[in-house]
Amino acid sequence: MYKISCLNPIAKVGTDLFTDNYSITEDVNEADAILVRSAAMHDMELPQNLLAIARAGAGVNNIPIDKCTEKGIVVFNTPGANANGVKELVLAGMFLAARDITGGINWVKENKADDNISKDMEKSKKKFAGTEIKGKTLGVIGLGAIGIEVANAAVGLGMEVLGYDPFISVNAAWKLSRAIKHVNTLDEIYAACDYITVHVPLLPDTKGMINAEAFEKMKDGVIILNYARDLLVNDEDMKAALESGKVRRYMTDFPNPATANMEGVIATPHLGASTEESEDNCAVMAVHELMEYIETGCIRNSVNFPSCELPPCKGACRICIINVNKPNMIGSFASVLASEGINIPDMTNKSRGNVAYTLMDADQEVSQAVVDKLMAIDGVTAVRVIK
Repeated sequence: MYKISCLNPIAKVGTDLFTDNYSITEDVNEADAILVRSAAMHDMELPQNLLAIARAGAGVNNIPIDKCTEKGIVVFNTPGANANGVKELVLAGMFLAARDITGGINWVKENKADDNISKDMEKSKKKFAGTEIKGKTLGVIGLGAIGIEVANAAVGLGMEVLGYDPFISVNAAWKLSRAIKHVNTLDEIYAACDYITVHVPLLPDTKGMINAEAFEKMKDGVIILNYARDLLVNDEDMKAALESGKVRRYMTDFPNPATANMEGVIATPHLGASTEESEDNCAVMAVHELMEYIETGCIRNSVNFPSCELPPCKGACRICIINVNKPNMIGSFASVLASEGINIPDMTNKSRGNVAYTLMDADQEVSQAVVDKLMAIDGVTAVRVIK
């Protein structure tokens, strides 16, 4: 029986997928796996027997990735599961920025007691006039699951779309509309676009990437949309750009004490994935990832370990080994098994940076003594046997 701890409420459509081999526990210290959304885990003492953490969402800033990697804990996220929900909010952001809809709504609220509101609005509505987005140019920085959805939708709305992503995958490229122009530099985005939307992870080299230097290269009156991560935009530089008119509107899903008090900002309280459908999709995907890893050893959508899959076990059991990525590790594993007369009908090994992961099917049962010998190999972090 595997025990799962949910640090946040997880959609029932996901947790209902767990079979009788699983139970939900409120005691995180006895958990074999954790499901989490936004709960902060950096100060948590991770359970000794914890195998995996699945984030029901894309961002993993709330999870201590390095600590998990050192302990051999696989961290999953759910890329693409909330893409449509975020895409729709980005589109809403573009419409709100183009037309002063919020200003018009506020005017109606302020004048709701006016008996002549029907006539007075004809005089006042010119204050809320805006522009159409058809024919405007949108720059999409980051062509992952969400960026692709936004780019394709914008083409459908009649926009010219430029996309930038030096690391775009082949699968992602196949999903892009042929009408989207893929550019090779951010400067091309900055120089040409009326709207710029950012869809990249928060990394040391992306933190504050939308800053004064970037604004200097942009068109006057540009609209910036940030529905990815708060710290991608430098707040002080954004304030100056709004005050000078370089930026017409800043649309963000991450209000903070600075942006919440800036003129020209329309902020929403992190609503990107806050739809029933997105929460359901993320929960289902996260549960599937945990179950697949626990039951077969296969890794899909991990943020700290390589993707690694094998067909159903062809032997008596499957050995899962997490280790430091260095030469002769596979040879050492094979030597231990060979010394015990154990054959390997199938295996695979994948690496990611300094870590590696090996799946080996064995043609007979593997004893604890064999596991101990594998664990004794220098560089091995964890060994698990699945029967």
